[in-house]
Parts: sequence; C-alpha cells; structure tokens
Amino acid sequence: MMDLIEEELHMRASELKSPLESIYFGGGSPSLISTERLQNFIARVKNQFDTVKGVEITLEVNPDDVNEEYLQRLKAAGINRLSLGIQSFFEKDLLLMHRAHNKVQAEDALREVRKYFDNFSLDLIYGMPYSSMENWQDNLIQALRSEPPHISAYALTIENKTALHHLVKENKVKLLPDEAVNDQYNLLVDQLEQKAYVNYEFSNFGKPGFFSVNNQNYWNGKPYFGLGPSAHSFDGVAERSWNVSNNHLYTIGVHKKKLDRIIERLNTKDRYNEYIMTSLRKKEGISLAHVANVFGKTYVAYLEEQTARHLSPRNLFWDGDHLKIRKEAKFLTDGIAADLFII
Repeated sequence: MMDLIEEELHMRASELKSPLESIYFGGGSPSLISTERLQNFIARVKNQFDTVKGVEITLEVNPDDVNEEYLQRLKAAGINRLSLGIQSFFEKDLLLMHRAHNKVQAEDALREVRKYFDNFSLDLIYGMPYSSMENWQDNLIQALRSEPPHISAYALTIENKTALHHLVKENKVKLLPDEAVNDQYNLLVDQLEQKAYVNYEFSNFGKPGFFSVNNQNYWNGKPYFGLGPSAHSFDGVAERSWNVSNNHLYTIGVHKKKLDRIIERLNTKDRYNEYIMTSLRKKEGISLAHVANVFGKTYVAYLEEQTARHLSPRNLFWDGDHLKIRKEAKFLTDGIAADLFII
C-alpha cells in the first residue's frame, strides 16, 4: 500500500501549495508500516516539498504494538509525536470495543512512550456502557499518572454492523443516558483544567506548547491533503474531496493515474455553517469580524438573531466580538451550533 500512496503523492504533488506544518500517519493500522518505509516516505516528503522547521510528524499506535526497540526505531525514522490509542484502562471496556490490548499493555505502553517521546497524546473514550463516575474518575487518574502533554477524549459512538451495535440492538448492552455522558464530560473538563490542560477544542486538551498542529489546522479551516483509500482533502476555501474507500478500486485508479475521487464544492451557506460548527468547538469561539469579512453583513445579522435565544439560558456569551460557549454548556456545543446554521 505504501507504494501506491507514494505514487498518489507524486500524481497530486501540484496540489500542495504551502509549507507543510504537519505529517500525520493515521487511519487503519499505520503501525504495520515498517520503520524503514516510514523513514523513506518522510525523507521523500521533506525533499520534494517545503516543510516548516520542526514539522510535526505524528504516528497513531496501539498499546499492543509498543516496545522499546520499536519506539527507538520510530524516533530514528523521524516520528516526533505519537498518538496512543489507550481508550480505557478497564478490561470490560476494552473487550466491548474489541480492542487488541489489555489494561497491563496500556500501562506498559504509556511508561515506555514517556521514555522516548516528549510529545505524545493518548485517546480516551467516555460514556461507556455500565460505566460510573467512579470508573471514569479512575480512568482519568491512571491516564494522568504518565503526565501526557496531550489528551483526546471522545464520547462512545456505535458504528453500524459492529459487534457492539448488535449487542445494543439486541438489548444485551444498555447505553448510558445522555445526562450521565454529559456528567462524565464535565468531570473530564474539570479534572484536566485542574492539571493545567487547555481545552483548546471540544475533544482535545493540551499543555501549553503541546496543542496538536494537525488538529488545530483542521479546526481552523486550513488546507489538508490526504493520501490513501478513504483519505479526505480540503483546499482551505471551498473544495473538499475524498478517495474511494475500496482498496481494489483505489489500486486501479493509481495504476491508471486517474484516481477515483469524490469532489464536493461548498457554497457560501455550506462554508458559513462549517465555520460556525468548527469555531464554536474551539476555545477562541466564533469571530464576528471573520463572519463580516468573509460572509458579509447579512450573515452577521442572522448570527446575532439566532444567538439571542441562547444568550438567555446562558449557553453562549460574547467575549468582545467573539461568541463563545459557556463551560456548563460545552456538552451541548454541536446542538447549539446547529441552531445557528442557515438551513
């Protein structure tokens, strides 16, 4: 697959206009790529394209992949940031999610990663079936013992046609009510703020100097360039595209030098709605000046009108010309953003 991805990179090289600020190996199982291939690919990108000094190069890894020798080779290959898929420190949670690792492997992986990488993130899942506030508190305590510079935490989502989806559908597993999931998210925010993490985006928490460049660029609407089956790209203005997900069709497209891609062109309304959604999730909030400059006075008037009903219950507040969501209402962010959309 790496041969195909490298060929796609060559085919689409003209799409890369600005210096690269991050390189991210994720999706699927990037840890299956040999460190030699990673090193060669990184070298090729740096030789062929402009990159900023200290470009962030992240690899997603699973705890069961981690060992001392592997981490040393990753560092030598040029990886300078890891995203570690811990998810939970409870065996019951890991089994429900069909994760390959166990609690001990998660703890061992964190300990080893800490030795070799100053910059790393760990993923956690809250809102697990049967979980209590005490369980979630214990998960956070164990995660924070390793003093990770970055944590990403996501509410459990049930994907169709998965084993967990089947168990829920058959009433063999009962999901937590929204109120309980909300409480777990609020505990997450409180606990991490006490430890000097900044909640710079709804699901992302970082110590100062360790916010993910990759994440920030996505939420700030900057261009991104995805390679491989299902990979998404965005030109930073109004065009989004993604590769076919089928590996066979992707392979045929690369060999024929004509990728099977879907291209979506966003109109002004789409771009406005997307800006509202992404910006309300960020700590900076929605900039009224940006709305005026990019979308015009009509959109400003609409935003102010739609905002009024959420100011009353104190979900939103104005900080200068920036519209932000109150800490107590953070869990409602996506729903409130949808109320501000132009339909």
